[in-house]
Amino acid sequence: MKAGDKVSWSSHGGEAHGKIVKKVTSPMTIKGHKVAASKDNPEFLVETDEGKRAAHKPSALRKG
Repeated sequence: MKAGDKVSWSSHGGEAHGKIVKKVTSPMTIKGHKVAASKDNPEFLVETDEGKRAAHKPSALRKG
């Protein structure tokens, strides 16, 4: 998976759709939530069609 890929993931309200913004390989904070990403444990910053952003582990994302 890479930036620009369209993906879907499970969300509080069911299934969310959006695209990958970037691969995160260092710790960051998004909306007050700490993302414990590292080179060995990367996460992806995703953005929904509505413009909301979140970080997810690769295993939580599905292409398409």
